[in-house]
Order: sequence, then structure tokens, then C-alpha cells
Amino acid sequence: MEEVVRFLKEAETYYLATVEGDQPRVRPFGTAHIFEGKLYIQTGKKKDVSKQLHANPKAELCAFMDGEWIRVAGELVEDDRVEARQSMLDAYPGLKKMYAADDGNTEVFYFKNAVATISAFTHEPKVIKF
Repeated sequence: MEEVVRFLKEAETYYLATVEGDQPRVRPFGTAHIFEGKLYIQTGKKKDVSKQLHANPKAELCAFMDGEWIRVAGELVEDDRVEARQSMLDAYPGLKKMYAADDGNTEVFYFKNAVATISAFTHEPKVIKF
């Protein structure tokens, strides 16, 4: 999982895909954080992505860097503990301009039953399950 987070942080931007009804939705994200042995992302409860994940927790993200790409598929589960939200904000201090752990809007999700695949045209895919 550390390799997955390192890739996402070095790529700086990844694209998160969710589903809204029968329509795929994709948007850029930048948070990737390990807390208590799980891979977390962060968003705001007021955003459509939050509503989509609560309706259907299956999601996939993708990032590209230096000729390699990573895809992480799984279920995103909300962790409503203030400690989890604060850990994310501490890892990304720039978020504190827009979010606070107890603001009623900050939301963190962790991947459950995740499969990450790192691919390139120059090597076989590497699969990491967590």
C-alpha cells in the first residue's frame, strides 16, 4: 500500500471515477493518505462525489506518471471519526484553508477490498491487493 500512496503523491493528481445512476463521473483528486493501515481520500460532504459514493461505494482511480499508470479499484467507505479527518488534514495542511475536522463538511473515505494495478508498456502489470 505504501507503494500505491507513493505513486499517487508523486503523480500529484489522480482521477476518481464514481457512478451517478447509469452515468460514470470522473474528477481530479489529490489526497492519498495512510491512516491506521488503510488508504484514505478526502472530499466535502456537500459535493456530488460524496453523494455518489454514499449511493454506490464502488469507485476507481487512475493516475499517470513517467510512462506508468496506476488504477485502484474497490469500495470507498466513510470513516466518520474526527481522528481520521484530522489525520488527513494534518497530512495536507493546505486543506485547512477550506476544511476543519469538525466542520460538518469534511469527509474521509478508505478503500476496502482494493486492487491496485501498476502498468506500463515496458513491463508486466504489478497487482497489489489491500
